[in-house]
Amino acid sequence: MLPQELIRKKRDGACLDAAEIGAFVRGITDGSVTEGQAAAFAMAVFFRGMTLEERVALTLAMRDSGTVMRWDHLDLPGPVVDKHSTGGVGDKVSLILAPALAACGGFVPMVSGRGLGHTGGTLDKFESIPGYRAKPDRATLERVVKEVGCAVIGATDDIAPADRRLYAIRDVTATVETIDLLTSSILSKKLAAGLDALVMDVKFGSGAFLPDIAKARELADSLVTVAEGAGLPTVALLTDMNEVLGLTAGNALEMRECIDILRGGAADSRLYEVTAAQAAELLVLAGLAPDVAAGRARFDQAMSSGQAAERFARMVHALGGPADLLDAPDRHLDAAPVVQPVFAERAGVVAAIDVRAVGIAVVALGGGRTKTTDPIDFAVGLADVAGLGASVGPAERPLAVVHARSAAQAKDAAALLRRAFTVADTAPSAGPLIADRIRL
Repeated sequence: MLPQELIRKKRDGACLDAAEIGAFVRGITDGSVTEGQAAAFAMAVFFRGMTLEERVALTLAMRDSGTVMRWDHLDLPGPVVDKHSTGGVGDKVSLILAPALAACGGFVPMVSGRGLGHTGGTLDKFESIPGYRAKPDRATLERVVKEVGCAVIGATDDIAPADRRLYAIRDVTATVETIDLLTSSILSKKLAAGLDALVMDVKFGSGAFLPDIAKARELADSLVTVAEGAGLPTVALLTDMNEVLGLTAGNALEMRECIDILRGGAADSRLYEVTAAQAAELLVLAGLAPDVAAGRARFDQAMSSGQAAERFARMVHALGGPADLLDAPDRHLDAAPVVQPVFAERAGVVAAIDVRAVGIAVVALGGGRTKTTDPIDFAVGLADVAGLGASVGPAERPLAVVHARSAAQAKDAAALLRRAFTVADTAPSAGPLIADRIRL
């Protein structure tokens, strides 16, 4: 079938079979489908939607457009597992979760991404470590996963190349948000990693890409259903992103926060609970714990015993980073020259936060990108970020502490932050951190 005929079929509301979808995806991969045709297909899907069968077929075709990892030849003594987050400000869960899962008997080839829009990226955080190889060759990746148990890396060009091309087209044609294409984009890369189990962290709230919880739940339902349809056991958690997750936002600052937690320092309760919940679900799903309570206990033990920290240190060194990063992070991680607390103009409690605006403040400091070619300043960002209900004011704790490259940048960030925080006389009612769990 000609590409335009397939587009016409979807435009008119008909269902496409697996062979038709596979042929179209192969055309996206080899360039025989033009950018205009791919854009027209995305728009047809945006307005007409896809059935479950079509979503599964599209996801599998995108997966098979490139390399699909296999781990059988390594004779790993445990399951291959991973997580995915839809993104949020200060979302540093992966930095703690990957080594903790490895300490619990899982093997974690965590294919992570760079920051997108107002959110930070796990890959950017790890690249704040001098020498860290975020895109190792296949032999190195396999060796690190087998010997250490985890490797946090970036996707190579041969992983789901059809998704990379289609995503770039969707990004400039206002078709990113459709659930059908979001589902296939996310899962094609995870299925290509050859996983035995997956946990999805689907965020809602002012700092999420899908602020509305109903829309986030729709995406979570789709991800779980399609993943299971493709043969990958999956659980999704709906988590709140109406506050920064943890106390920091910015690459090296978030790395420092996680290193402190791994070394036994006090952890922000929301960050720890989201990480522990994902770990517990994944350990059960992978057969490493009989139930969620036992999974949570295994995670807590891996953290308190220092086993997770030991895995983290070994992973960093095995991928080219310094051997003593855990013991001497300030020796290796860049620090900003200007550090300035930002105080609220009136006393009260934090009643609401425009978390997206907080993320934009980090991007404006240089901690994110406005163009894909922009370099990142790993040192800049925010620390000691106040959460909902915190007492703030001119003589109280600050809204946040800005880490900037210049005084002018710090001043601009301070203005953005004061607009992002709503200070009132009474604290808001707290909603659940984990609003729902979705599992077939």
